[in-house]
Amino acid sequence: MALNYSDKVMDHFANPRNVGEIENPDGVGEAGNPKCGDIMKIYLKVNDETKIIEDVKFKTFGCASAIASSSMATELIKGRTIQEAWDLTNSAVAEALDGLPPIKMHCSVLAEEAIHEALNDYRAKHGMDIIPVEHHEE
Repeated sequence: MALNYSDKVMDHFANPRNVGEIENPDGVGEAGNPKCGDIMKIYLKVNDETKIIEDVKFKTFGCASAIASSSMATELIKGRTIQEAWDLTNSAVAEALDGLPPIKMHCSVLAEEAIHEALNDYRAKHGMDIIPVEHHEE
């Protein structure tokens, strides 16, 4: 079955932004989907005074949609506050990519969940309240 990917998905898959790890990250989050095998790991560097995400990197094992979703999600939260990053939805990630095939929407959900996990890791390290992460089932 051939999937129709937008030019933006193909661009972020072929030229992903913010790939890698951050040494001594302020927050790390991981999300995975056992059905498809996609795994995303997000690393954050946060300015403690402004609560702005100064750097974000990702490592993703997965399909083109998973890599593109990770890349776009990191672009969307870089330079944002931790609250603005928390408010990023999987729908916004998919929309920024000019859409994902319905069978691949779970990839954008993984990006949202990995960001939430990384933000909660940051919050835990700084004595802040942890916000429950909603895990979506397919």
